[in-house]
Amino acid sequence: MNTISTVALSIILLVLILLSGFFSSAETSLMSLNRYRLKHLVKNKHRGAKLTQALLARPDRLIGLILIGNNFVNILAASIATVICVRLWGDLGYAIATGALTIIILVFAEITPKTLAALHPEKVAFPASYILTPLYRLFYPLIWMVISLTNGLLRLFGVDIDDAKEHSINSEELKIIVNEAGALIPKRHQNMLLSILDLEKVTVEDIMIPRSEVTGIDLADDIDEIIEQLQSAVHTRLPVFNNDIDNVVGFLHARQVIKLIAKSEEELTLESIQQAMTAVNFVPEGTPLNTQLLNFQRKKTRIGLVVDEYGDIQGLVTLEDILEEIVGEFTTDFAAISKDIQIEKDGSIIIDGSATIREINRSLNWEMPTDGPKTLNGIILEHLESIPQAGTGLRLAGYPMEILQIKTNMVKSVRIWPELYKSETASDHE
Repeated sequence: MNTISTVALSIILLVLILLSGFFSSAETSLMSLNRYRLKHLVKNKHRGAKLTQALLARPDRLIGLILIGNNFVNILAASIATVICVRLWGDLGYAIATGALTIIILVFAEITPKTLAALHPEKVAFPASYILTPLYRLFYPLIWMVISLTNGLLRLFGVDIDDAKEHSINSEELKIIVNEAGALIPKRHQNMLLSILDLEKVTVEDIMIPRSEVTGIDLADDIDEIIEQLQSAVHTRLPVFNNDIDNVVGFLHARQVIKLIAKSEEELTLESIQQAMTAVNFVPEGTPLNTQLLNFQRKKTRIGLVVDEYGDIQGLVTLEDILEEIVGEFTTDFAAISKDIQIEKDGSIIIDGSATIREINRSLNWEMPTDGPKTLNGIILEHLESIPQAGTGLRLAGYPMEILQIKTNMVKSVRIWPELYKSETASDHE
């Protein structure tokens, strides 16, 4: 090295610092890459992504290559810097070389390139893969030897590199990814994706139409009453039973009824109704929505009766109810948030007592408790511990409300003033 001029050594030192910065930036960028986006780019046959994925297949060997290269150029740079400084300042050059090179390496070969790589990992990693790939092949024997030694040391501490597996993400982590997607995914699509991920946490009991609101065809009624009921029915599928819903015998589709009535009303008899019925699909009340959605798909059905552990019918669930959990309420009334929630001109909100707490929280962005009764009527009765009268006022979960109507020992409708709740909450924080 004594035969090389100071100018030549300075040029070599500059090149070594640049190489050190390259290895530092390559390490940070490769470790900062989004693995799912990388897989997407590989699927689209992106050349740089393919090389990068091949390097990341064995991260221990990749890190070994980068560290071997980085340490080699840093040590060589330190030696050359010492020679240059000793030539210029004598014995004082040792101290100057140590201090100056430390600052230069930190700023130009570590912090700056690593910060750049962390901010733009793909722009650094993909070009770097074209250089690292041939270096990996060239120095593979050395890399293999070093990695074998380090893996041997790790095994002494009970760590086996062969058992390392790619970490999968759970649903909660996937929600964070969806929320942080920002403008990449429209807000409505984000809400739908999050709703799909929440299906496993919601059961059919949370969204079912309660037994008290289930309407159907009673075969014990006169045929004229049945015809009138069918002609005025708002649902396309109706349960058919004898005297009581617990004695359900099948479901009747409006399309089958229309075919019979189109021929002649005389064709519509109890026998023809029974022949047109489809089988009953019973659903346990604790069934998660994602499971029930698959059950509907597998059985080619769209409706089911929810039963408890004793086999008693608790309500009715449809495919539409599950889809509304994903895409939102199907309603044509622009003044209504949902079929059970109506906004009044004075800012108050009238809610049907049968509305589920989950539906209220989702539609109004509230935080009423969901660990108890499933409906607004149920949570009010649990809170009051008695059947209230119309006009009764109460505060539930902080929301002031007035009971408007009582019907057959249940709360039929409630008026809530959310603006009053907001103003009181704001004053409490002041």
